[in-house]
Amino acid sequence: MGIYLGIDVGTSGTKTLAVRENGRILASATVEYPLSSPKPGWSEQNPEHWWKATVKSVQAVLTQGKIKADDVKGIGLSGQMHGSVFLDHNHKVIRPALLWNDQRTAVECDEIERLAGGRRRLINMVANPALTGFTAPKILWLRNNEPQNYDRTKQVLLPKDYVRYRLTGEFATEVSDASGTLLLDVKRRRWSKTLLSKLDISPNLLPPVYESEEVSGVLTSRIAKRLGLNAGTPVVGGGGDQAAGAVGNGIVKRGVISATLGTSGVVFAHSDEVQIDPEGRVHTLCHAVRDKWHVMGVVLSAGGSLQWYRNQLAEAEVAAAKKKKIDPYELITAQAAKAPPGSEGLYFLPYLTGERTPHADPHARGAWIGLSLRHGRPHMIRSAMEGATYAMRDCLEIIRGLNIPVREIRVSGGGARSKFWRQMQADIYGRKVVTINAEEGPAYGVALLAAAGTGAYKDVVEACGKTIRVVDSTPTNAKNRKRYDQTYPLYGKLYQSLKDDFRSIADLVGK
Repeated sequence: MGIYLGIDVGTSGTKTLAVRENGRILASATVEYPLSSPKPGWSEQNPEHWWKATVKSVQAVLTQGKIKADDVKGIGLSGQMHGSVFLDHNHKVIRPALLWNDQRTAVECDEIERLAGGRRRLINMVANPALTGFTAPKILWLRNNEPQNYDRTKQVLLPKDYVRYRLTGEFATEVSDASGTLLLDVKRRRWSKTLLSKLDISPNLLPPVYESEEVSGVLTSRIAKRLGLNAGTPVVGGGGDQAAGAVGNGIVKRGVISATLGTSGVVFAHSDEVQIDPEGRVHTLCHAVRDKWHVMGVVLSAGGSLQWYRNQLAEAEVAAAKKKKIDPYELITAQAAKAPPGSEGLYFLPYLTGERTPHADPHARGAWIGLSLRHGRPHMIRSAMEGATYAMRDCLEIIRGLNIPVREIRVSGGGARSKFWRQMQADIYGRKVVTINAEEGPAYGVALLAAAGTGAYKDVVEACGKTIRVVDSTPTNAKNRKRYDQTYPLYGKLYQSLKDDFRSIADLVGK
């Protein structure tokens, strides 16, 4: 029985999994690296860190699992989406990569919409509006602000595709990750010649596009020797982290939805056809399933809001947890449970890094609203968790509005590991949520893609059907659900009341 490696090039670290053909995980290793923010709203990384972490994590997995090179039949790649790696004619990195959460490109987003002939025409071309996190505005930012670097650029790669180049010597991407560049004709699953022309971006800067399970290259002899693998080991297209994570959660059929509540939050729905929100509130992208698509809502600071609370306001809980040798989130969520659903009128807007769905507003900011002498730490913590979950429901409501069926919601990420937060999600979403046997996300998904692409399964749908199953469910609490149905509508109104003030605050900070 073959073994498949899944490599996920994340924002905080690269994770490698070794997975048997039957879905059993043999070994796992993660190597972390730093993130740089040279100016407010900027987010960059050195691609060399991704590569070194890939090498170390692969070597660690092979050692840990006592895996022989002959047993590894394929490799899948996943990674943070939308990032930009700029290479020169010698294929050397020109400058640090701009990441998905970088907010510097608001001017370029406006430029793209203008050159495309307006927001709706842009959405008709590439299924999505121009957002600051996407790749296309980053390319324009380089051209507008670092013209010498732009003139040196001969190739633009997404993060996981830079690692692919280092593994195989091939420039390649695949449809799910390419969809997040804003330069792919999502309906036809190929680069949009029309938009590239309007933006005056040479198509030669972009690599060939594969389907996610297709073999895109093989390990070179030099790299295979360094890793401890065989030269010629196939590397499949893989997937952007969200599509790959959806495969890892078995979201490969209509009606099954995933709600992943990590640092960011994602509500992900499989679709058999292209379904576009004309207002551009959710993303419509190619799925990692051949000839299928997905609709995705993104909350930039979901679990990140609770993480911010832990880092900035929970010194006592962190210290107490250290003494007890437990996770500080256990103590933090235990406090949250002392406050009632709805936090007695206290709301938290989780826009700590701007917001994607449904507002697409880089100027949005976090806020507690409704504070009174009645409120204490339990209310503040619970409202932060509720605010992030309300934001996830925003995504879910849009997906429902597109007539995409929601028969099952599979939850994952940190918000699924907490029993308290699982219950809150069920109550706010208004329906039962379930968890599955696989918890490894994107790395697991691309290992399954590698298995499908090298012949272990006929396709990724069969691979998921053979390896993934529901193991637990959390039904709604009728009383809590009723309360949240009363409190949720006001949450949505608060952003509308404050959006102009958010812009004014951004203007003041910028002066």
